[in-house]
Amino acid sequence: MKIVIIGAGAMGSVFGAKMSEAADILLINPTNNHTNEVIKNNLILEDPKGVKKKFKVKLLSDYKTVTDKFDAAIIFTKSYKTKEASYAAKKLLKKEGVALTLQNGIGNFEIISSIVGEERTVAGVTAHGATLVSAGYVRHAGVGDTYLANKPNKKKIIENLTEIFEKAGIKILMSDNINSIIWGKLIINVGINAVAAILKTKNGVIGAVPQSFKIVRNAAEEAVKIANALKITLPFDEPLKQVKTVCKKTANNKASMLQDITNQKKTEIEFINGAIVDLGKKLNIPTPYNQILTEIVQAFEETYNKE
Repeated sequence: MKIVIIGAGAMGSVFGAKMSEAADILLINPTNNHTNEVIKNNLILEDPKGVKKKFKVKLLSDYKTVTDKFDAAIIFTKSYKTKEASYAAKKLLKKEGVALTLQNGIGNFEIISSIVGEERTVAGVTAHGATLVSAGYVRHAGVGDTYLANKPNKKKIIENLTEIFEKAGIKILMSDNINSIIWGKLIINVGINAVAAILKTKNGVIGAVPQSFKIVRNAAEEAVKIANALKITLPFDEPLKQVKTVCKKTANNKASMLQDITNQKKTEIEFINGAIVDLGKKLNIPTPYNQILTEIVQAFEETYNKE
């Protein structure tokens, strides 16, 4: 089975490295310091126990130069790059191939399916965590389940993909209600990511300090109200307790949005907290905490390198 991973940042690198020992994997990532270092000196992956291993992975910076066709394209780009990644997937996939999103936020499936085709698009969610320590060096910061949506018309190819995931040590669970899982992760990200980015601290700290967790709790509560209004069944009975648990389980992890702010990169705020604000306006549900968190992160982005 030939698989292309589009977006080889921290998460794409972790999955790419682990899966490279089980299948024919190609990674696509725009030219940057990380890409150049991996091409030159291979990829260093540090596992959750602190053990480092070097992986020789195939990585290219321009998908337009690729002539091979692939059975599956796993999209790991930031959500604001989903449209571009979808066109890459469309070019690289075999006629019967599938595009799988394992991204943060909501709306990615809809963007991909509008370009690749709904019948060839598979939604998924992963609870793995990763940190880009430096160019060419990624830390696998946390292990969790990865969910894929059941798609009867692509059963065989999903079964083959699942087998490769499992061989790579990535546990897969199938879901008949992937939207519930996506929203479950969204609630977690809404609570943690922006607060961690603004306070510039790890997940464990914002979960343990009462004043910071108050903000986390209120932002997450707004997202739960939106989910309830949309009649979305969440995958856990006590959302706020789950957010607290994730803070503890990922105590030493730096949220992806914190990594983006630290590296002065664009964040996914519009697809996470910003998405809650947009839905709140449509549903006439106030979302003041998510509104201010979104605006603060956007202000960070707009003031990079300004005195």
